[in-house]
Amino acid sequence: MTDTFSLLFVAICSIVLLTYLVVVRKVHAFIAILVAAAFVGLGTGMRGADVLASMQSGMGNTLGFVATIVGLGAMFGQFLEESGGIDRLSQTINNKFGDKNSQWAVVLTGFLVAIPVFFEVGLIILMPLIYSLAKKSGKSLIYYGIPLTAGLAVTHAFIPPTPGPVAVASILGADIGLVILFGFIVGVPCACLAGPIYATFLAKRLHVPVPSHIIEASHKKPQALPSFRSVAALLTFPLVAILVGTLAKFTLSEGVLKEALLFIGHPF
Repeated sequence: MTDTFSLLFVAICSIVLLTYLVVVRKVHAFIAILVAAAFVGLGTGMRGADVLASMQSGMGNTLGFVATIVGLGAMFGQFLEESGGIDRLSQTINNKFGDKNSQWAVVLTGFLVAIPVFFEVGLIILMPLIYSLAKKSGKSLIYYGIPLTAGLAVTHAFIPPTPGPVAVASILGADIGLVILFGFIVGVPCACLAGPIYATFLAKRLHVPVPSHIIEASHKKPQALPSFRSVAALLTFPLVAILVGTLAKFTLSEGVLKEALLFIGHPF
């Protein structure tokens, strides 16, 4: 099977199989994904040994990248939490935008943060902010969490220089400028609708409290909070470094400077 229709048919069948195993048969998601991946490989004509080798290399590369990001991102988020930086950030957001508009500040933050970094990195870094806002306001985590994920997801899916849209533009031969333009045109309404608007509707019907261990950990706070400028600088530094690395990748010719900027701007 090498033609487009056959490949598409196998892909659709694999999705159906994965959904059936997880939803109907209650198979663990990890096992179900392995079965679906093997089905795709065999269904497209790969030899059994090649299927296993492909699964092994794919999982190894993915875990090697994601595990590093998750580990460093969790440390970074914990550092901000313990130092009081997240509290300072949440206080500033509430003071500047007010409680009624804090959702829009959160979705905007997610929208901008996801431009230079991966979705997972932004979510891990900013999740303590969501806990802090929900704890102070007493509202459902959904009220702030959905706007954050909406902002992150829309940018991650639609707007370069996020790696996904850049790769799609490269494969299709699309102009990056037009991809950015239409990414904003499509992404901004999606982020607004799927973020604050939907979150407000859902939070009135489903209250998700802040986990108890988060509340207990928050009791250990320093008396003097760091300044907003220092917190903003700490958050901005990795974002700027990654953005500079991304720009260097597409604008600079091969050389020592490009290699240095790519090294400094690597996500982990």
